[in-house]
Amino acid sequence: MTLFLFSLALGLILATIDIIPMMIKKCPQYTIYASFFHFIVATAVIVNIHIDFIPWWLLGGILGLCLMLPMLIHVAQHDRRALPIIALNAILFGSLAKISAHLLMS
Repeated sequence: MTLFLFSLALGLILATIDIIPMMIKKCPQYTIYASFFHFIVATAVIVNIHIDFIPWWLLGGILGLCLMLPMLIHVAQHDRRALPIIALNAILFGSLAKISAHLLMS
């Protein structure tokens, strides 16, 4: 399996894990779709990027948070209490994506 296909499959798994609580809480459909596709694309980006001066185990969390910044700004307008949870989720999923890609594809 190529690295790109692996990243898409991993993104699909992480996106599904992310939207399950949203579906249980009956969030708006567009919010669920946006989050689902965001995590698929973000995982593909995180897995396929390598920056020499940042350790691989730290890169996933940093990129996950950076890619989530536009959504954090948008959510801050309506619900500031959700910001730490969303940011932690982005760091956790970004780190998980990079670590699993490093361990499984190396």
